Amino acid sequence: MSTPASTDEPRYPSGTSPAAIRAALLPEDVPRFDRDYRHALDVAREALSLTDLVETLESWRRIARSTQADPVAHRRMVQSAEHAQRTGEPPAGTRPWNSLKSELGL
Repeated sequence: MSTPASTDEPRYPSGTSPAAIRAALLPEDVPRFDRDYRHALDVAREALSLTDLVETLESWRRIARSTQADPVAHRRMVQSAEHAQRTGEPPAGTRPWNSLKSELGL
């Protein structure tokens, strides 16, 4: 006896499907997710390998979890990182690595 083909979507662990990841992101992160996801799909199609796609989704899944855990803190962290990249200034309240190592006696 044969089993009829399933028309259901594949079952993913909770929160790991591309749609679930996208839905958990801040609105300002969605365009970057879409761009990265499309690129990973293109790479998978050309290379016949899912490695880049799986790595991309896992990276964005971590971002989605951080976002859902504390959206305000996540947004603040992203803004701080963007400011540091744009200005070259370290985030407020941080110290250089050498200073911390000295303080710890390393």
